Amino acid sequence: MIVRIMGEGQVRLADSHLAELNELDDELLAEMEQGDGPGFRRILSALLSRVRELGTPLPDDSLEPSQLILPSPDATLDEVRALLSDGGLIPD
Repeated sequence: MIVRIMGEGQVRLADSHLAELNELDDELLAEMEQGDGPGFRRILSALLSRVRELGTPLPDDSLEPSQLILPSPDATLDEVRALLSDGGLIPD
């Protein structure tokens, strides 16, 4: 699967990592529902860090279609809400 982190680029990520990332996504949704700014920021940072750790960066000149688009690390709570589907940022 190709994942784009807005403002950073794309990484190739094995589908086998989706369960772990879904757990972080669920935590992020919980923080957003509580309106917890610091908790939201911490979990968003952890989610993006894990994607970077698990994924393999694609070259900057590569334009692969992204199956998943994640917000930039400095995205606001409202910006992330706009990206959400019913299941969060990462599909189940």
